[in-house]
Amino acid sequence: MADCSQDDVGSCPPTKVPDIRSKTDAIRVLFVEDDELYREALADELSGHGFTIESFADAASLAVHLDGTADFDVILLDWSLPHTSGIDLLSELRGRGIDLPVVFLTGHSLTSNEILAFERGAIDFIDKTRGGEVLMRRLRLVVDSTRPAETGLQPDERIVCGKLVLRPAIGRAYWNDVDLGLTIGEYNIVYLLASNVGRYLSYRAIYDRMHYEGFIAGSGDDGYRTNVRSTIKRIRNKFREIDPVFEEIKNSVALGYCWGKPVAPPEEGTLPRSSIS
Repeated sequence: MADCSQDDVGSCPPTKVPDIRSKTDAIRVLFVEDDELYREALADELSGHGFTIESFADAASLAVHLDGTADFDVILLDWSLPHTSGIDLLSELRGRGIDLPVVFLTGHSLTSNEILAFERGAIDFIDKTRGGEVLMRRLRLVVDSTRPAETGLQPDERIVCGKLVLRPAIGRAYWNDVDLGLTIGEYNIVYLLASNVGRYLSYRAIYDRMHYEGFIAGSGDDGYRTNVRSTIKRIRNKFREIDPVFEEIKNSVALGYCWGKPVAPPEEGTLPRSSIS
């Protein structure tokens, strides 16, 4: 496994996952909700707190505006949309290469729906009864988690770890010179692992990178582990579509996941801290 290097810089990867969208004061939300009264009321409430909202009644209405999604920070989806459900719409968005973080808003907060949402790549799942204040706080946490501090990298600069090439300024990852097609969340996890070559990162550290620090979902105190395993499986599959013998992501049930050949394991009961905050 080759050491990581940064083109034109000659140092290890920066300590922050880069922002791949420009920063603005207002959080920009694409909101899809079929209940007109609720849609207008929530859009007004969010707008009144500094959010920029573009609202749609269903998947078809959103579809004609997808070319402008790069100008937004997050997609807020109702679970129970007509014709095309929210969960099916999420799959369609990913299939079209739209990797903005997706937050589900639902009046049917079944655990099975929550698990399915995270398996499909959603970053949060919020019950409508929690109210606008909770929603606003969690939207800010979601956007903050995908808008980290800028690293000062130039658009054409790269981070190279053997066959893996990361382009932080645009949030893309390549294996054997082929774009892996990672979502934002998947890219951040690969960046996190590849920035800590040979070091195990805990399930919790990876889960925080997938969502945001302190996020809680799933069943029980360790329920998040299932979500992490599912996401790592999807990432591995994307690598293996290009390279069937890909084996760079190692796993230890006790320790978590590691990129490359693990170094000597930490002392029992301890885990190495990530070099990415």
